[in-house]
Amino acid sequence: MEILGIGVPEIIFVVIIALIVLGPKDMQSAGKTIGKWLRSIITSDGWKVFQQTSREIRTLPNKLMREANDEMNKIGNEINPASFLADKGSQHKKPLPRSKPYTPTAKPTSQPNNEAESPANESDQTTNA
Repeated sequence: MEILGIGVPEIIFVVIIALIVLGPKDMQSAGKTIGKWLRSIITSDGWKVFQQTSREIRTLPNKLMREANDEMNKIGNEINPASFLADKGSQHKKPLPRSKPYTPTAKPTSQPNNEAESPANESDQTTNA
């Protein structure tokens, strides 16, 4: 879990350093001050605008893809309106053809590569020795 790019071990380290530097009594008042400051930031109008902009940026790729798809459909309908009307009237559309898997037509010939596979090679070697 990370908060603003800072992981749990780093947060624990910062809290221990703050406890050593400030002490337990000042640590309590510093926590209250930091809490009030964070609350004022989160409830401000600037934070709401920041959150809204962040949300829009996250959804921007999907929005752009949706708009591009709509434009492509409009252009396709303008180019070929007859097929669009024919497709619109039919409820059961014909499935698109699928590609077939590759099957080699010629079978490779297998020849023994090492001496253990070929018994003729073993007999030749014993007679030559």
